[in-house]
Amino acid sequence: MSRLDAKNTVGMLLKEIKTIFHTELDVRYGALEVASFFYLLIEHFLDLEKFVLALQPELVISKEEEAPLFRALSQLKQDIPVQYIIGETEFMDLKFAVSPYVLIPRPETEDLVRWILEDYEALVATEKKTISILDIGTGSGCIAISLAKNLKYCEVKALDISSDALEVAKSNAVSNGVEVNFYTGDILTGVSEPKIKSKFDIIVSNPPYVRQLEKNKMHTNVLEHEPENALFVSDSDPLLFYRAIAQFAEKHLVANGSLYLEINQYLAAEMVELLKSYHFTQIELRKDIFGNDRMMKVSW
Repeated sequence: MSRLDAKNTVGMLLKEIKTIFHTELDVRYGALEVASFFYLLIEHFLDLEKFVLALQPELVISKEEEAPLFRALSQLKQDIPVQYIIGETEFMDLKFAVSPYVLIPRPETEDLVRWILEDYEALVATEKKTISILDIGTGSGCIAISLAKNLKYCEVKALDISSDALEVAKSNAVSNGVEVNFYTGDILTGVSEPKIKSKFDIIVSNPPYVRQLEKNKMHTNVLEHEPENALFVSDSDPLLFYRAIAQFAEKHLVANGSLYLEINQYLAAEMVELLKSYHFTQIELRKDIFGNDRMMKVSW
């Protein structure tokens, strides 16, 4: 029996469930975001594409098929991110598993990856030169895995303090068919793993950079459900991760290598001064898709 055969199913009209989602959630999230949630959920749980209601406005689904949608509705009312509800998200056109152990990859971070690809794709393709890459604070592995997927000749290593996050990242590397070497380590206390103490063409990081004073600008679903240690830094020393990364890069970047960073939009000027103090002379700042100072590339 086909799910799409309304005559042979019992339950609600799918469009009625969509209306319930909007009634329950629009005030909290806004109508556009609620519609996005709904379409993600029917694709994930029912394998239905978003235009199904345009083609079959009277589509009825079974009570069994309703259940995960209403469970998800309850979770959304508790501000649980939809990506955690379905257990995955997209980044750079790849699927990534996510859990509360890792940050949900953001579109802004895709711009950081694209910048690296823009700089290195042609070089790798023409010279067939293997480049070495280190991702510091890899989380879900989205940066490291996306680079490994898109750069044909590369050796990618990735570091994170959380062993739980690394398990998610390792799974994502396997599911996306790439080889990344993952290591447990804390950039703040020094990286002790001997295999990672080598020279790199590229070091990239999206470390914690949100100050405590900026919490009031963030949505509850981020504050209550995403890992705090991957997001926040103290107001008194908001650049501590960048200082440690710059110290590491001084010793572990090759002579013509580059350091790429995602940064706090409010601290761009302070970041420039910090990196100058570590003898980086070429510093380029870029805005994200929302027009905020978000990315830096530095080299000698």
